[in-house]
Amino acid sequence: MRVISAYLLAVLGGNSSPSAEDINKILGSVGIEADSERVDKLLAELEGKDIAEVIGAGISKLASVPSGAGGAVAAGGGGGGTGAAASGGGAAKEEEKEEEKKEEEEEEDDDMGFSLFD
Repeated sequence: MRVISAYLLAVLGGNSSPSAEDINKILGSVGIEADSERVDKLLAELEGKDIAEVIGAGISKLASVPSGAGGAVAAGGGGGGTGAAASGGGAAKEEEKEEEKKEEEEEEDDDMGFSLFD
């Protein structure tokens, strides 16, 4: 991820075709030594390709990946008039609240890291 991040930073900075030296310079500025094999592999994979097209292709592939969250919500949302179904819906709502609380805690942890490349 560090090498990819450095590559994208170079592209955002106006360098449409960053070299290994550019990536090493960016990572070196924050005290990280880049693995030359990873840098070479990334540059070989992206050689002659437009980064916007590569990102677009990746996004279209991610659109077909199931998220998994929809199944739990759909299972708990069908509470009809019976007591068993109603109690099942309440349990699902509690689970959702717990999941939301966990996600909020994780987001807070992510923000407090202060390290871009760890």
